[in-house]
Amino acid sequence: MSVDRHLAEIAREYPKWTIWRSDAGRWWATRHHPLDAAQREAGCATTIDADDPDDLRDQLRDQEERTGRRAGPAPP
Repeated sequence: MSVDRHLAEIAREYPKWTIWRSDAGRWWATRHHPLDAAQREAGCATTIDADDPDDLRDQLRDQEERTGRRAGPAPP
């Protein structure tokens, strides 16, 4: 699967994050909104990185669980 397709799929799965791949080949995600105190206390990160798209998905899933939110469409 192409990099662009992976990026598009992950962005669709996690609409509250900006997803990109660096020139060095790392996969990154940054939240659209700042964390509150409870989220920081729960171990949430503003930005995460991974070696590959599967690892990024795993980390995003973990981050969503930590915030008590599930992946899905952004609210209207």
